[in-house]
Amino acid sequence: MKQECCFAVSYLKEDAGIDPMRSRKNEIELGGSLWLQKSDRRYLGGDHIYLLEKIDELGSITKAAKAVGISYKTAWDTVNLINNMAEKPLVERLTGGKGGGGTNLTPDGKMVISQFRIIQEEHRKYLVNLEERLGDISSLQKFLRRISMKVSARNTFAGSVTKITKGAVNAEVTLTLGSGINLVAVVTNGAIDNLGLATGSDAYAIIKASSVIIGTDLHDAKVSARNIFCGTIAKIIEGPVNTEVDVEIGGGNTVSAVITHESAKRLELKVGGHACALFKASTVIIGVS
Repeated sequence: MKQECCFAVSYLKEDAGIDPMRSRKNEIELGGSLWLQKSDRRYLGGDHIYLLEKIDELGSITKAAKAVGISYKTAWDTVNLINNMAEKPLVERLTGGKGGGGTNLTPDGKMVISQFRIIQEEHRKYLVNLEERLGDISSLQKFLRRISMKVSARNTFAGSVTKITKGAVNAEVTLTLGSGINLVAVVTNGAIDNLGLATGSDAYAIIKASSVIIGTDLHDAKVSARNIFCGTIAKIIEGPVNTEVDVEIGGGNTVSAVITHESAKRLELKVGGHACALFKASTVIIGVS
């Protein structure tokens, strides 16, 4: 049956055979895992190849298991899986004889190891070439961290701290988003210290959709809320009690709000129409990676 070679990008270098000394130069680099796949099931990867190499070197599955750092049973289960999935056995067990038996690789087993190492070397070259073409991927690292965050709040914005004003108990933090929009939060001085916040540091602003108020024609309105963002209504999801409203405020940023159904009707909100989203600085949660 057809065998496939696949790889998955990760933050590990060892599986790809890339020089670990080289990986210290950058904060984040590409890495990958390599395996052979058959019938939509992985059956031969770098860890399996290492076990086969130790069997070939030591001539004993017991010694090979110890060298690899796995139990004898795990080693034999792995060997059985490999032999069952391969077209021809890769490992053979010898019994009796002058040497008392042992475990050897078949010619097919040795050939598979050789072929895997060739593929691994080409895989390593591919990753190195890809890394050189990408250049500095620190921005990719930040993006992956952002999208990996799991919070219940609908609104999460990434930005940079541009101003911190401390009071006796609380501090006012100004976070500038990538689009240049300023967002203000009020947190405790203890939170500033615990989070290690300082001017220029990266941070996230998290706001629950229920804390956002929607209005129209609020450009000149005088309200106590520090954060007022006006834009275009991108989406409205109506419910019998509440209605969800998404407002695009520019720079690719969208503020989501959950308001009552009656409020949405009274404001005559429509997709494509103008609206403003506002929320108090005290309802903003600040987080860091």
